[in-house]
Amino acid sequence: MIKIIFLALLISLLTGCATRLTDSKKTALKNELAEMVKTDQIAAFVRQGKYKEYTQEQWDRFKDSVYTTHQKRIAVIFRQYGFPGIDMVGKEGSNHFWLLVQHSDKFPGFQTKVLKAMEKEVKKQNANPNNYAYLYDRVQVNAGKKQLFGTQVTYQVNTTGRAFPKIGLIDSVNVDKIRKEYTLSPLKDYLNQMTEMHYEMNKKSYQEKGVMKPDLY
Repeated sequence: MIKIIFLALLISLLTGCATRLTDSKKTALKNELAEMVKTDQIAAFVRQGKYKEYTQEQWDRFKDSVYTTHQKRIAVIFRQYGFPGIDMVGKEGSNHFWLLVQHSDKFPGFQTKVLKAMEKEVKKQNANPNNYAYLYDRVQVNAGKKQLFGTQVTYQVNTTGRAFPKIGLIDSVNVDKIRKEYTLSPLKDYLNQMTEMHYEMNKKSYQEKGVMKPDLY
């Protein structure tokens, strides 16, 4: 009985520490997340600046180092505070934490844990619902399963470059209804947007194939 009481007090104490995060610590946490995202975005896009000189092997090592280092840090933050919601780090800070989790593909178990915690915050309107949708699909795809929202795309790279959902959809008939519930645009509009972006990034190679404009739905 004494052990049970002690455990309950310990849990209460740990929970209280998270909710009593001072304003200065909240600001420091927001700033830290913002700095990590700056580096994350360098790794997430095509090589630019000094990174243009990197070989593919060097670039891959750099990206892996960025994502792995960030995951270790955000895992500590998650253990301390759970999912940092809007009330803790603001809308932008919460988005930043989600983005870093989104790119932690080498750690699918961690992504799944964050997804479950994030779901609770979304229900309390303390986290971005469309971010949750993106992470949900990411977890599904990383597990080799179909998506609910169709946010994770791949492209017909050998032909027109058109975007389509990786692996497929759980419910293609009702996907737009489901997406709307999480403040996402219709799937067709989203896929066209992704197709256009992909085409512009690879315009030269597609035009050499005779594809002179994005292949939209």
